[in-house]
Amino acid sequence: MTKADIVDIISSSTGLAKIEAEAAVNGFLDTVIQAMKEGKTIELRGFGSFKVVKRAQRVARNPKTNQEVIVPEQYVPVLKVSKDFKKDVSESLAV
Repeated sequence: MTKADIVDIISSSTGLAKIEAEAAVNGFLDTVIQAMKEGKTIELRGFGSFKVVKRAQRVARNPKTNQEVIVPEQYVPVLKVSKDFKKDVSESLAV
């Protein structure tokens, strides 16, 4: 599913014009990205939490040359999905 698909679904289910739905989706994404750039945590009940975590420096190995490479510490965005969301997806896909 792409962002365009999400805009189409929101537009058809809410009655908003596609331009308005796209503006809402873009506004949401921009807000999440900006908040995470500032190190803030975003909690959406029933969906999950977006947060930034610090990954420590580590030693990795280049599989082609088998040479060790140092991967520097870095901050990465993560999404921790809510228990209800996990449960719903698992039940929906279990056949």
